[in-house]
Amino acid sequence: MKYIFVAGAPGSKWSSVVKNIYYSESVDQSDYSDSRTYHHDASGSMQLMHLGVYFDPGMEFSLPDDLDQHNKQDLEAIFDAPFSGKGVRIIKSHIFSNHIDFIKQTWSNCPVILVHRANDACLGWWVRCGQFNITYPDYSEYYQDLPTMAQKIDQQNAGILDAWWGYKQGKYVETNRQLAKVLNIDPPPLQYAQDYATHDVRVMVI
Repeated sequence: MKYIFVAGAPGSKWSSVVKNIYYSESVDQSDYSDSRTYHHDASGSMQLMHLGVYFDPGMEFSLPDDLDQHNKQDLEAIFDAPFSGKGVRIIKSHIFSNHIDFIKQTWSNCPVILVHRANDACLGWWVRCGQFNITYPDYSEYYQDLPTMAQKIDQQNAGILDAWWGYKQGKYVETNRQLAKVLNIDPPPLQYAQDYATHDVRVMVI
């Protein structure tokens, strides 16, 4: 297993899902740098929420929107570019939501984490977290403005739900430690604990 793919719309709280497995000893953390972090206080206290590389059109490591029209070798060159360490690499992109079948067919031995919240909850949380003032990643080129962002969230959540109900082997998980077990990676340190229902997020692995 070379990659763990993560799909979630902006505002889905997928960054918290990633953060709470990121420090597993099984994970390649070499994509981390201070410039690839973002802290916000949307939850009531200032916390590190974004860390490591995000892949999307127009972001630091830009992915083509027509992902399924590109070959595996070229896409892996993009995925691997920010990494230099050992371990499984977490590859997170909002646009994966609309290419899940392609990802599962192309990297059949790699899990995909689906993260879902309702459309309006996603948009509201993303705005509360800083919207276009978020310093990392940069949403401005691809998502452009709030109406476009709302449309993209609707489209991405629709893709996630199609996969959620379409992949019968999917495993619903309730905590980050359950997630680590399903992914077959070492559990993260004890200080990283997340109950998904408490944080108003749903998580499935396919």
